[in-house]
Amino acid sequence: MKILLYAEGLKTIGKSGLGKAIEHQMKALEDEQIEYTLDPKDDYDILHINTWFLKSYLMARKAKRKGKKIVYHAHSTEEDYKNGFILAKQTSKFVKWWLIKCYSLGDVIITPTPYSKKLLEGYKGLENKKIYAISNGVELDFFHKDKKYGEEFRKKYGYTKDDKVIVGIGLYIERKGIVDFVELAKRMPEYKFIWFGYSPLVAATSPVRKAVNTKLDNLIFAGYVERDMIRAALNGCNLYLFPTFEETEGIPIIEAISCGTDAIIRDIPIFEGWLEDGKNVYKAKDVDEFETKIKHFLNGTLKSVAKNAYPIAEERDQKNIGKQLKQVYQEVLKK
Repeated sequence: MKILLYAEGLKTIGKSGLGKAIEHQMKALEDEQIEYTLDPKDDYDILHINTWFLKSYLMARKAKRKGKKIVYHAHSTEEDYKNGFILAKQTSKFVKWWLIKCYSLGDVIITPTPYSKKLLEGYKGLENKKIYAISNGVELDFFHKDKKYGEEFRKKYGYTKDDKVIVGIGLYIERKGIVDFVELAKRMPEYKFIWFGYSPLVAATSPVRKAVNTKLDNLIFAGYVERDMIRAALNGCNLYLFPTFEETEGIPIIEAISCGTDAIIRDIPIFEGWLEDGKNVYKAKDVDEFETKIKHFLNGTLKSVAKNAYPIAEERDQKNIGKQLKQVYQEVLKK
């Protein structure tokens, strides 16, 4: 079988979590020796489509007319869209309608987690679709614990070995919790805060623009960096902070635990059932609780639980994801 991995505007989305997910798909297919193409002009047996923009919809319609099998990858939901960019709340109902219109073209749907699967099953129009929950995965061969990477990170950003460094990762969107991240940096000048990731501020909400333009001696906005530096940062920091309000999975938290890094995350439904407070991560509901738990962790009152989290990364290793995708493809071709 030959798979067409299709993603509209790949150069634009390449720096996002979706871009990472598509890279992981390529690697997963290579691991399973499944032939694939990125060129829509090539012949193929299955269209595996990752985006929900107009060209993607038209591509799916065209494949349908040709009698091709379609796997639609649902990376987005109304829930994770509406707390993002400017005007997102006002347009979220339209986006939900459009997502259903796109996803319904799939012979089957793949989504990253049981949580996002449950959301999609509740959408009118998708209730009879076969939906698989398959993680976007992580490359454990790449994201792993190594002291030298951490030293490179501290050297590049001028941190001493004694500095307590807290890392955040994400686009400049309100949903990622960047406003709370900056507020925490204000409240705790004794710690160093650094945020990796970038998206145009013109599309950001006013609170996000204000947060990103905040000048603090203990705060750095490092912008977009290659994944080598993300690996270095996760190895070199004392704590990964994930104050996100909504995710369909959240690749950075999986990368963090792959590197043996302790994390404090927001207590939201997406993390229920696999990330447990006090067992493999720490959770907080609001800024005050984040502040308390950060201080308790960095002063040693809360113990490290990173080792307990590592099996979660192992389950989501790229090699396992490839096998799951192969099984879905084989079942689709049998239909």
